[in-house]
Amino acid sequence: MNDAMADVYSSLASVLEATEFPDCDLALRRGRHIDSGDAALYSYLKDAQDHLEIFYRRFGCDLVFRNDGYYYLLPTGDKLRKKHLSENSMLVGQALALLYLDPTTVQVGGVVDRDQLLSQLDGVLGTDALIRAFNPKRRRYDERVAQGNVRKKVSAEVRRLASLGFVELLPDNAMRLRPALLRFAEPVRGLAAPAESLAKLVASGEVVMRDEGGDDLSDEDLDDGLDGFDDVDDVDDVDDGFEEEPENRPEPESENKPEPEGDED
Repeated sequence: MNDAMADVYSSLASVLEATEFPDCDLALRRGRHIDSGDAALYSYLKDAQDHLEIFYRRFGCDLVFRNDGYYYLLPTGDKLRKKHLSENSMLVGQALALLYLDPTTVQVGGVVDRDQLLSQLDGVLGTDALIRAFNPKRRRYDERVAQGNVRKKVSAEVRRLASLGFVELLPDNAMRLRPALLRFAEPVRGLAAPAESLAKLVASGEVVMRDEGGDDLSDEDLDDGLDGFDDVDDVDDVDDGFEEEPENRPEPESENKPEPEGDED
């Protein structure tokens, strides 16, 4: 048992009676990652960790702490519903992880903007592949309109990742990268050049993130209405500048049908 916890919480009952518990519990169940940026909740988890590990195990979950400095809840059974991140969320998350691993990002306090994220995606995937990644069912497009649509959809994914504690949204389309982004770098952790290896995975379309136990990253229902990025109520309803492919329909029969030949008199 943690010495600090022994001083603060003498029992599970005292942990559950703490004022921080409701907010902390809801955040964890929604899939949020909690780090030192969430000062009160992070301190609470440090003090109550041993008790809460036993508590969440009863719900078929592991309270996980990573040495990178964050907590999250990992469902291991079927008592809490799992909801997997989409491929687009994974793609944006891995691009953000590349920025997090970039030494120049550390020099500016871990703050980047949406244009830097888009440049990272474009540099790894290429412009055409980036457009098609966010519009997989379309072929022909107007590049200017399609580029604008990609920006809106990337912003929507960033807002989704922010609700899970991967980034902190700031004014003017900026964001502060948080340590939980390193979950997206798990496939290359321990390699000599993790950033380069992760870039190759993203470029090759390998956007599956696994936990140490082999479980996909999961999240619960997410909160909407986050500020800092352009609001996108439904990314599927955005004008994307693409033309629908014509359907393969049978050609209509000609109206000028030849008259059937009759018997000659």
